[in-house]
Amino acid sequence: MKSKVTVGNLPVYQPGKPIEEVKKQYNLKEVIKLASNENPWGCSPAAKEAMRNEIEHSSLYPDGGSVALNDAVSSFIGVKPEQLIFGAGSDEVILMICRAFLNPGDETIMATPTFPQYKHNAAIEGAIIHEVPLKDGVHDLDGMLALVNENTKIIWICNPNNPTGTIVNKQAIEKMFSSIPSSCLIVLDEAYSEYIEDEDYADSKELLSQYPNLIVTRTFSKIYGLAAHRIGFGIGQPDMIRLIQQVREPFNTTRMAQAAAIAAIEDQAFIKACADSNRMGLIFLQDHFDKMGLKYFPAFGNFIMVDVKQPAGQVFESLMRQGIIVRGGHQLGYPTHLRVTVGQPHQNEAFIKALQEALASNPVS
Repeated sequence: MKSKVTVGNLPVYQPGKPIEEVKKQYNLKEVIKLASNENPWGCSPAAKEAMRNEIEHSSLYPDGGSVALNDAVSSFIGVKPEQLIFGAGSDEVILMICRAFLNPGDETIMATPTFPQYKHNAAIEGAIIHEVPLKDGVHDLDGMLALVNENTKIIWICNPNNPTGTIVNKQAIEKMFSSIPSSCLIVLDEAYSEYIEDEDYADSKELLSQYPNLIVTRTFSKIYGLAAHRIGFGIGQPDMIRLIQQVREPFNTTRMAQAAAIAAIEDQAFIKACADSNRMGLIFLQDHFDKMGLKYFPAFGNFIMVDVKQPAGQVFESLMRQGIIVRGGHQLGYPTHLRVTVGQPHQNEAFIKALQEALASNPVS
């Protein structure tokens, strides 16, 4: 599917419904939000303390180069400081990549459905967008590769993919990357990589050493629990990062976000606990879906996409009336699916109970 989208026709990004809005709409006292792939355990206590301390410096501009954060992240990942760029969430890193590398008429390739900000920002720059449908919820890398030509400037791969939660294994990644010309930039979005333990998941650090045309994006919004503070980063070779730095706005990340991110990445015990809890939550949800006879995509992040075998919008509304917010697949290209964030145990249990009631009220024959 090929398109050239004008700014006037761009859809506005639709986040998960806010808790207060649902409380008011349905006259509810308690609402559980499992819609936006946030960390239900919040952020590290060390990050909270760092933010409290940073309040004293609210009158001062942040470090425009995020130097201390750069040192902490580069040391943890094992890359050079000049290989990193920071943004207001990985969303802004995506925006900067498009601004740096796309001109009107350039071509870009992505899956569909996937994270919508690739298409959104490419369209703003006037690029021609090629969208390749997923196969069984997974990127069709062969289909994407077949569209590469001399005008292709960026290929986007969301791994794990949002909204389906699936991954492209390392063998498929390596096969594709080896066939892409060096003139074409590859962006590997790893927003949920910290949740993954699968041996088939590609080692992006190794890939970065092999492919100078690769940029990896990551975020502190998911497992690190800092979604409210908008902090993310990109990793690439220094010459690539230097080009993106040229289009970065000054002071684009806040003092509080930088301080919180430094403390968060230093508290890996908290991150491991969150990953362990997430794994148990996924097992709980999958077990119950199996018992209910519901199929779901293999889940590798902190969310799962399940086929409820009924119109998603109808089930979505039924769950909201019961105080459970999820994402309806009718908004994501899957009309009978729901995307559900893994919550704390009591939240997962409440969701399953509400889903059972929603499906029982309108059974499929």
